[in-house]
Amino acid sequence: MLQRQMYRMPKAGSIHHLTLQTETLGPPAASEVCVRVQAVGLNFADVFAMQGLYSATPAGSFIPGLEFSGEVIAVGEGVTSCQVGDRVMGVTRFGGYVSHINLHFEYVIPLPSAWSYEQGAGFLVQGLTAYYALKQLGNLQPGMTVLIHSAAGGVGILANRICQKYGAYTIGTVGQASKVPFLLELEGYNDVIVRGKEFGRQLQQALAGRPMHLIMECIGGKVLAQGWKALAPMGRMVVYGNASFSSHSARPNYPRLIWKFLQRPKIDPLKLPTENKSLMGFNLIYLYEQTQLLHQLLAELQALDLPPQHVGHVFPYQDMHQAIHLFQLGRTTGKVVVTW
Repeated sequence: MLQRQMYRMPKAGSIHHLTLQTETLGPPAASEVCVRVQAVGLNFADVFAMQGLYSATPAGSFIPGLEFSGEVIAVGEGVTSCQVGDRVMGVTRFGGYVSHINLHFEYVIPLPSAWSYEQGAGFLVQGLTAYYALKQLGNLQPGMTVLIHSAAGGVGILANRICQKYGAYTIGTVGQASKVPFLLELEGYNDVIVRGKEFGRQLQQALAGRPMHLIMECIGGKVLAQGWKALAPMGRMVVYGNASFSSHSARPNYPRLIWKFLQRPKIDPLKLPTENKSLMGFNLIYLYEQTQLLHQLLAELQALDLPPQHVGHVFPYQDMHQAIHLFQLGRTTGKVVVTW
């Protein structure tokens, strides 16, 4: 038995209700490992869950957090894939904002020896999201033109690196001009758009006559509609988020959300055959429940031998609320990580 620290919500609603607590953690059960967590990656799913806007949010009290890295300190009966002392990174269906965690061994994998704990905590959720969207749903092929929104975020960075491995032409979009040099000079995007009121025109200018084959959509609203309009016949849009519904405050602004919901773009399925376009969406929680597919995708992703995730911001666990607030503001570049 050990004492662990964790950030817990009494129920979804307001991030202000997230508090640091201490509780007793028993030994790992059969097929489980106990990991001393060193770093936790922040995700928009965490924010939406804490605000009660994520469909997979647990009812009642819960611990946010989907990904982490750390050191195995105990193994349960029947575990042979790892041992005490191993450096690992893992995913969990919530419960990641903790100093120690027990979970099934299938949800942890070795941390590459050259990677830091911070880099490991920022790879799995973003990597799986990007790879599943691009390959499994988007059918990424050499020579494609791919539009990647939130290009300077964790998913956007890894999505671009995956596209580069396949010889695709990438156009990234960001909300702030200060992020453009990083994406062009360090991450190798072919072009970057600072989203503005004339996004449709900006996109056509960036395409310069190229057909738009694939869109990684996580913004919503008018940006989604304009991207859909620009999508070429046989093109695919993969929706994995909706940043336009996010807020900078601790709790949702419901009047604003209702207005945005009523104004959301509507795509008529009856027109899809005529337009020859495909609209797809997914929730990463689905992958968590499909362990065989999860490991298949991980093996394919690791085979690409991508560089470690770019970690742009690191906070100590005592500053969890500051880390979350900075993340909400959209001023971050790369992964935001909290260390224990």
